[in-house]
Amino acid sequence: MVSIVPVILAGGSGTRLWPLSRTLFPKQFLPLSSKHSMLQDTVRRLDGVDTTDPVVICNEDHRFIVAEQMRALEVNAQIVLEPVGRNTAPAAALAALLTQDEEDPLLLLLAADHVIEDPQAFVTVLSAAVPLAEAGKLVTFGVVPHCPHTGYGYIRRGPASGSGFEVSEFVEKPNSDTAQRYLDSGQYYWNSGMFLFRASRYLQELQRHRPEMVQICRQAVADVSQDLDFVRVDEQAFIDCPDESIDYAVMEHTDDAVVMALDAGWDDIGSWSALWQVGDKDHNGNAIRADAVTHDTHNCLIQGEDRLIATVGLDDMVIVDTQDVVLVAERGRAQEVKHIVEKLKGDERSEVQVHRKVYRPWGYYDSIDFGQRYQVKHITVKPGAKLSVQMHHHRAEHWVVVSGTAKVTNGERTFFVTENESTYIPIGVVHALENPGMVPLELIEVQSGTYLGEDDIVRFDDKYGRA
Repeated sequence: MVSIVPVILAGGSGTRLWPLSRTLFPKQFLPLSSKHSMLQDTVRRLDGVDTTDPVVICNEDHRFIVAEQMRALEVNAQIVLEPVGRNTAPAAALAALLTQDEEDPLLLLLAADHVIEDPQAFVTVLSAAVPLAEAGKLVTFGVVPHCPHTGYGYIRRGPASGSGFEVSEFVEKPNSDTAQRYLDSGQYYWNSGMFLFRASRYLQELQRHRPEMVQICRQAVADVSQDLDFVRVDEQAFIDCPDESIDYAVMEHTDDAVVMALDAGWDDIGSWSALWQVGDKDHNGNAIRADAVTHDTHNCLIQGEDRLIATVGLDDMVIVDTQDVVLVAERGRAQEVKHIVEKLKGDERSEVQVHRKVYRPWGYYDSIDFGQRYQVKHITVKPGAKLSVQMHHHRAEHWVVVSGTAKVTNGERTFFVTENESTYIPIGVVHALENPGMVPLELIEVQSGTYLGEDDIVRFDDKYGRA
């Protein structure tokens, strides 16, 4: 049997689930429907399928998040960094070129931010699709619709082809009347954006319909570099690549497109109302993932982190409480959060980009207080991790160790700081922080100065390649 290479597309900003999902920590890295992140669940649902280690394609800003989440699963993934986002067709071409060998594997393209409630049903359909892909067909998975959804594109099936159907046409997102006709006909599926095909067949069809895209992607992989756990392609070559989906570039034009009917509880979690739809609900229809007390509250989504959320007399609402933002919206209008996001972008508010808790390859920090000329952070450093050797032009720092042991470089001196001890880093002094121990290092950092932005860091050496 030809090997199957899972290719997981983990780009995207996920702003429709703001404020939980943000540009630098979007929804695919969040545990929205289980205790694992959506990316981790995408990998885990392939348990029992004979596949190689996955290829995960993501952008530069998310590389350390992907690496850490794969490490937590003990999965040895190949992490490919897209220099710029160029949609799914170029991403698939990069994967095909990087994995193509004498065996010519099957590529299973999956989005990192989908929910599939019945993984076994998905595996069954995938197994039935393998012979078609081995024979040279380009297989897509069409979700059996259960309502006249207007937020998805549709695929109309044609004559039977093996265990699937020839693709008759792809159609754009319909209005409600058209969606109802599609549902009533039984001939249409939701377009899931998942695919299975041989690497060589995809490249052949892409060469036929988008030859310039293949040429650019070949140039991009001709000068591949390995950076720690990451594969980097040539940015200057790739930046000129057209921005097109697999559907638009290949599937709408090829004569070998086949659709498999998938009925496995699929959802792309494109809005807060969709998350309510797939969530476990109490006897009042409330999907609650928070410390919440409710009275006369029905059909609501309540999502929280630290604080108690109390509700009285609410129906069909969405309440999302993060450490720095509270969202309250009618459930039927929750998709309009995009207007809030656009306004925040226009105002250059940081809440679009980052959470109060920010993850780094060495651990994370939580900005617990700030004011004029000061900021207080709770910093957690993983065992064996080290922050870069750095200095700041505009701020001084005072570190107080709460638990664990810190190895500190402060100018010309290197020394240990343990619980209830502290050290002071003056402005302009080169310094570093390391956790040499076996348990997490936690400390409080008090910054003071005229400018406290994260871009006031001059790195001299960094084990994570950021210097």
